[in-house]
Amino acid sequence: MFDVIAAEWEKFRSLRSNGWLLLASLLAVGLSAGVTAMVVRGYDNQTPDERLSFSSVGDGLSTGLPVAYFVLAALGALSVSSEHATGMIRTSLVAVPRRGLLLFAKAPVVAGIGLAAGLALAFGMHAAAMAVLGGRADDRLLDGTTLGTTLSQPGVLPGLLVAGAAGAAAALVGLGVGALVRSTAGALVTLIVILFVLPGAAQVLPRPLGPRVGSFMFENLPEQIAHPHPEGVLGPIAALALLIAYPVVALTGGAAAIALRGRRFRPLAVGLAATVLLALVPALPSSASTSALTWSKCRGEVECATLAVPVDWARPQGRKITIRLGRLPATGTHRRLGVVFSIPGGPGGSGIGDLEKHGASFAELRRHFDVVSFAPRNVTDDGPDRPRAFSLDCLKTGPWIELPDDRAEFAALGERNRAAAEQCRRADPEYFDNLDSASVARDIEAVRAALGEARLSFVATSYGTVPAAAYARLFPGRVRAMYVDGGDGGRPEGEAEQRVRYASIERQFARFAAWCRATTTCALHGRDVVRVWQDLVASADRSPVPVRGRGVAYSGFDFKVAAAPSVVSPGPMPQAPRWHELAAAIAKAAAGDAAGFASYVEAVTGSPKPMSFRGMNMTHCQDGLSVGGYEGYRRLRALGEKVSPNFAGNELWHPLACVGWPAPVKNPPAAPPSRGLPPMVAAGSWTDHDDTAYLVRNVPGSSTIRYDGSGHGLYLSGERCTIAHANRYLLTLTPPAPGTTCAPPAPKP
Repeated sequence: MFDVIAAEWEKFRSLRSNGWLLLASLLAVGLSAGVTAMVVRGYDNQTPDERLSFSSVGDGLSTGLPVAYFVLAALGALSVSSEHATGMIRTSLVAVPRRGLLLFAKAPVVAGIGLAAGLALAFGMHAAAMAVLGGRADDRLLDGTTLGTTLSQPGVLPGLLVAGAAGAAAALVGLGVGALVRSTAGALVTLIVILFVLPGAAQVLPRPLGPRVGSFMFENLPEQIAHPHPEGVLGPIAALALLIAYPVVALTGGAAAIALRGRRFRPLAVGLAATVLLALVPALPSSASTSALTWSKCRGEVECATLAVPVDWARPQGRKITIRLGRLPATGTHRRLGVVFSIPGGPGGSGIGDLEKHGASFAELRRHFDVVSFAPRNVTDDGPDRPRAFSLDCLKTGPWIELPDDRAEFAALGERNRAAAEQCRRADPEYFDNLDSASVARDIEAVRAALGEARLSFVATSYGTVPAAAYARLFPGRVRAMYVDGGDGGRPEGEAEQRVRYASIERQFARFAAWCRATTTCALHGRDVVRVWQDLVASADRSPVPVRGRGVAYSGFDFKVAAAPSVVSPGPMPQAPRWHELAAAIAKAAAGDAAGFASYVEAVTGSPKPMSFRGMNMTHCQDGLSVGGYEGYRRLRALGEKVSPNFAGNELWHPLACVGWPAPVKNPPAAPPSRGLPPMVAAGSWTDHDDTAYLVRNVPGSSTIRYDGSGHGLYLSGERCTIAHANRYLLTLTPPAPGTTCAPPAPKP
C-alpha cells in the first residue's frame, strides 16, 4: 500500500499543471484583500453612526475561500481524470490491478496537499484582509461583531485551522468526482455547481429558507464547526459530520463507478453505510430548550403567554397570580444561543410594551436569541397587562410632597403617606405587601424555568436594574450575561449616593444654561439663567407662585421637582424641545405665573403639580427607599443645601414618599455579590452613568459604557453605538474595554 501511495505522490509531483494550479490558488488571497479594500473605501466614506450598520469582514476568508476550495478540489479531480484523458489509467491498472486500491492510494496524497495548501491559503487570506483593515478591524458594529476579527479574538484561530483543514476535504471531493465522471471538463463543471452555483442559489431563496439551506453548503461548514457564533443553523458536531460526508459521498460515488466496472461492491457498501450514518447526525434532535409555555400572537411581532406565580414567594404553595409574558422570537437564520430577558423600568413599566415599541433595538440580537420580557407584578400601565387588584386611580395618583421643616411636619407627612397607601392596600393587602423587586426577581426565575433555559442573558433598563440586581444576588448561577442601562440597581440612599446625583444634575443644569446663552430661540436667551432660576426658587419658597386660574401654587421645591426631568432629558439635540419648554416655563414663572410648569406636568401626570404616585411607591418603599428617619432626613437635606445650589432637596422627593409606608421592606438595597457572577456591563449618559456603574463595580471583569450626551435608557431608545457594544458583550460575553465611550451622532448638514 505504501509503495502505491509513494507512486501516486511521484505522479502528482511530476504533473506540471498541478504546480500552476497551486500557484493560481493565490488568487484567493488577492481576492480577499481586494474585496476588503473595497469595504474599507466605502466604510471610510461614511459617518461614524452609518459605519455601525456595515457587515463584518470577519476573518477575511468569505470571499476567497470558495476559490481556494475550488482550486484544491480541481487538483483532486485532475489527479484521476488526467489519467483517463491521457490513457495512463491503463498503465496504472497494470501496475495496480485492484481498482479500489488505486483510487484510495490517491486519497492520502491529495488530502495531504489539500491540507497544507488549505492552511497556507487560510492564514494568507486572513493576514491580507487584516492588513488592509488595519486599526479598523476592532471597530464595533451594530450586530455585536467587529469590522474584522483578529487572531486575538476568541474562535478566530480555531476557525482558520478548520477552514484550512477543510481544504483536504475539498481535495477529496474533487478526487471522488473525478473518479465518478472521469472527464476533466465534466469534473470541473460538477465542482463549479457544488461550490458556486448551489451556494449562490441558496442566497436568492427567501428568508429564512435561504440561510438554512446555505448552512449545508460546503464553504459554510468550517465556520459552523469552529466559530462560537456562526452564521448558520448547524451545531459543531452536525457541521463536522456534514463536512466529512461531502468527501465520503464523492469517494463512494467514485468507488461505485470503479466497482461497477470491476464488479467489486464492498467499497460501495462501506461507502453507502458511512454516508447514511453521517447524514443522520445533522438530523438528530438539537439540545434546544423545552418550554412549558404556550405562545400566541398578541401585538404585532410580539407573541404572548401567561405564567402563574405565587403572590408570596415565602408561601410558594399559596395563592397564585398570573403574569403576562411577551416574546420577540429569534429570526431563525442563525444558531439560537438562548434567551435575552428584558427587564422594564418604572417601577411599573410593561416589558411587553417595550418589546412592541422598541423592538427594533433588538433586531440584531434576535439573529441569535429569543428576546423575552413580561408585565411584572407591579406594572401600572393602563392596558391588558395590568393586574386588576388595584384601580388605575389608586396606581396613578398620590400626595404632593413638601419638604418638612420640623419633626411635626415630618410626622404629618408620614401620616398622609400612610393614609394614601392604605387606600390602595385595603383592596388586596397580601398582593400589596409583595410588590418588591426581590419578588419580581423570583418571578423571573420562574419564567426561566418555564422557558427551559439553563441561564438567561439580561438587558435591564432604568429601575429594571433593581430587580436585575436582586436576581444576580438570588440566582447568580443562572446569569449568563447582564447589561444594565441607566439605573443604580438598588444603591442605598445615603450621603454618597446623594452627592453623586446632585453633582450630576448640577452639571446638566450648567449645560442647560450654556445652551440657553448660545441659542437665540431660548426664552431666557440674553439673561443670566442661573440667577433667574435661583431668584425664582428663593422667591417661591417665601411666597409660592400661583398657577393662574387653577387654585394651585408652586413652592421652590415644586419647581425643582418639576424641572428636573426636563433638565436631565432635553429631547433630541440640537432641537432640545424640552429645554425650550423649560426655559419658557421659567420665564413665565419668574413673571408670576407657574402655568408653564403646570401645563407640561399635567400632560404627563394628570396633575398640575408633581404627584408621588402610589403605584411607584408600592415598590420603591418595599425596596428600602428611605431617608432614614427624621434625623437622617435632616442630614440629607443639609447635604443638598451644601452641595447643590440649584436643586437642593430634589433628591429627597422619592424617599420622602416612603415615610410612614405601611408595607415592610422586603428587598433592602444591596449590590450584586463579587463572586459567582460573570462580568457585567453598565451603560449610562451624562446624568446616570455614575449611578449605573455602582451596580457592577464589585463584579470582577465588569466594565461600563459612558455616553457623552443626554438621555436615559440608551439601548431601548436606539442609541446605536451603545447597542453595538452591548450586543458584542451579549453575543461573545466579552465586556468592552475600560473607558469605553460613545458620542451622539453628528448632526446632518
